[in-house]
Amino acid sequence: MAQTAELEKTETKQTLNQLDQLKRITKVVADTGDFASLKEYAPQDATTNPSLILKAAQMPTYQALVEKAIADNRKSGLTGEVLLSGIMDHLLVLFGTEILKIVPGRVSTETDADLSFDTQGLIDKAHRFISLYKENGIARDRILIKIASTWEGIRAAEALQKQGINCNMTLLFSLAQAVACAQAKARLISPFVGRILDWYKKNTGKEYLPSEDPGVVSVKEIYAYYKKFGHDTEVMGASFRNKGEILELAGSDLLTISPQLLAELKNSNEPVERKLSPEIARQSKIERLSLDEKTFRWLLNENAMATEKTSEGIRIFNADAKKLEQYIAGKL
Repeated sequence: MAQTAELEKTETKQTLNQLDQLKRITKVVADTGDFASLKEYAPQDATTNPSLILKAAQMPTYQALVEKAIADNRKSGLTGEVLLSGIMDHLLVLFGTEILKIVPGRVSTETDADLSFDTQGLIDKAHRFISLYKENGIARDRILIKIASTWEGIRAAEALQKQGINCNMTLLFSLAQAVACAQAKARLISPFVGRILDWYKKNTGKEYLPSEDPGVVSVKEIYAYYKKFGHDTEVMGASFRNKGEILELAGSDLLTISPQLLAELKNSNEPVERKLSPEIARQSKIERLSLDEKTFRWLLNENAMATEKTSEGIRIFNADAKKLEQYIAGKL
């Protein structure tokens, strides 16, 4: 009987593609603003960021959303920078609203990168998004507010979580950032696997196997820490450079994956082995980290990769947000 069950299990794995196998052990999230990709790969959730929305907003398919955001905000009578800011917020929410017509779960909407060190500004922006979503008939339990994992961002998340607004902590590159987010009871974190790999390849000149990939190792450490010490914050690996990184993190709470890599998974029937589980994680020998603001800032400072990639990520997202602003301004 046991042999028959094992055989059926093996046959099922062989007939399912890797994406469907992965969905059985990990919540798959699409990292895109393209609705066609969402329909094709049927993820549970979706994430967006300024870079993805910039790309999507310039596609002919989504011009109607851009025009609607402009038209609706023009009715307000606002002008100049205030009008432009209102259009930007509205456009992000319109994309999120359309995405939620396709995915059954949640969508992540990113706060302005130039607010990354402004706790109150982030709180106000989150409330603005929640209010706009409510106007579109979307309940707050389907929204994740994306905030950079700075000390100020983490404090904003702590306040928002107490108000019932769930946060997705992005631009996260270190255990110190992850622990601080868990202490703040953030709903979810997005450690950036591929950008960690980018930094190590650039600074060491080495190539890494998926199992040795520094980004993969970092997420495994964070996952183990959360499960061992009973943190409810979800771990969602992000920013993948290759399919191997994804497969090494099979079993993580969530993984947010680009359409290109979703396609690679869908087109393969190789077996997917579970690499992460709460049971294994709880047996890890990782030590509890005690964090206050001083310790957090010191540990982040001592981690050159995390310091550089956090700052770089904020700059990149801000630059793409400015490009999107310019694109919209050109239509006004």
